[in-house]
Amino acid sequence: MPRELFTVRTPPEALRILLEALGPSEPRREAVETTDALDRVLAEDLHAANDLPDFPRSTMDGYAVRAADTFGAGEGLPAYLEEVGEVLMGRSADVHVGRGQCARIATGGMLPPGADAVIMVEQTQEAGGSTVEVLRPVAPGENLVQVGEDVRAGNLVLTRGHRLRPQDLGGLLALGITQVQVARRLTVGIISGGDEVVAPDQEPGPGQIRDVNSYTLAALVTRAGHRPWLVGVVPDLFERLEAAAREALPRCDVLILSAGSSVSQRDMTADVITGLGKPGVLVHGVSLRPGKPTILAVAANKPVFGLPGNPVSCMVTFDLFVSPTLAHLVSASTPPRQVVTARLERNVASTTGREDYVQVRLERSADGGLVAIPVFGKSNLIYSLIRADGMVKVPLDRGGISAGETVDVVLF
Repeated sequence: MPRELFTVRTPPEALRILLEALGPSEPRREAVETTDALDRVLAEDLHAANDLPDFPRSTMDGYAVRAADTFGAGEGLPAYLEEVGEVLMGRSADVHVGRGQCARIATGGMLPPGADAVIMVEQTQEAGGSTVEVLRPVAPGENLVQVGEDVRAGNLVLTRGHRLRPQDLGGLLALGITQVQVARRLTVGIISGGDEVVAPDQEPGPGQIRDVNSYTLAALVTRAGHRPWLVGVVPDLFERLEAAAREALPRCDVLILSAGSSVSQRDMTADVITGLGKPGVLVHGVSLRPGKPTILAVAANKPVFGLPGNPVSCMVTFDLFVSPTLAHLVSASTPPRQVVTARLERNVASTTGREDYVQVRLERSADGGLVAIPVFGKSNLIYSLIRADGMVKVPLDRGGISAGETVDVVLF
């Protein structure tokens, strides 16, 4: 008789067991140009070497003034100032603003000596010759960015584990940081099992299907910032699967086996993983739908996953277990999921003691709010994912969610 699933764990408990077995992680580093570092994970804390900006700058087109010279000014009784020069962009201000004087300045220009504010050009009038009428008062510091207002020299600007975004690259380059230490990308080996699976460019024969999981998983790995390695499709033979896994494990940082969903195939995957090294299989079965047959293991100090063969189950379990493990291995701060709230359109049934993930499509209601419409389908139907915009989790302690309730939708 085939072996039944081991003790079923809750998803949070299963992930905790795996990460504890892996222990603290110290990722390998490499130096990359800041311009090439988008989505890479910092392997060091970064501090500002200088103030930003390092000179006071105007935030408006107008006139650099002494604020005290504008006090009490209004349209009925303007202040009159003498224009004594212009601040040229990209140069040091070579004009001095004294009492009763002003200097023309553009947005981003350096504040000239003697001035302590900028009056917007729209709030002035030329009165002939070099005389400027000021139609409202300004306070000291108004319409200026002060030295170090953005960042002070020595400030911690980004921390180790931060995943670099477009605005981060701009901020680093503004500080002259042109090279950064980042965690090396992980190589994630992907083995698909199944006598019925053929390559996407082949015409399936009777009872055969094209390979979906290898390429879905590869795309998920790439989106997580790492390198997928498609080992290939292996027949449902223990010796072949074991040989492929043994050959792949030393050549990658993480190994994923995506096998069939029958009990015998799950057991074969577990036996293969057990033979790869200790401690071996840690979790065999999770209180989850879809994705109950998930296997979490460690061999040769590397995480090994046995993911269900059905595409929906595979994608859900990657999100719950593989993605946070990849983040752990490179010491990345796990980014918050993109979540929106919506009103559930239909009842969703579940079973207490099991987390359910239901695919939903989002639409706008007449009042402008979001409506989550369940996309029901079996876990081997890839197009139930394609038609969906995200997932709704039914918690362990709920027997379902009623239509009309507000739910959190985790966006794909």
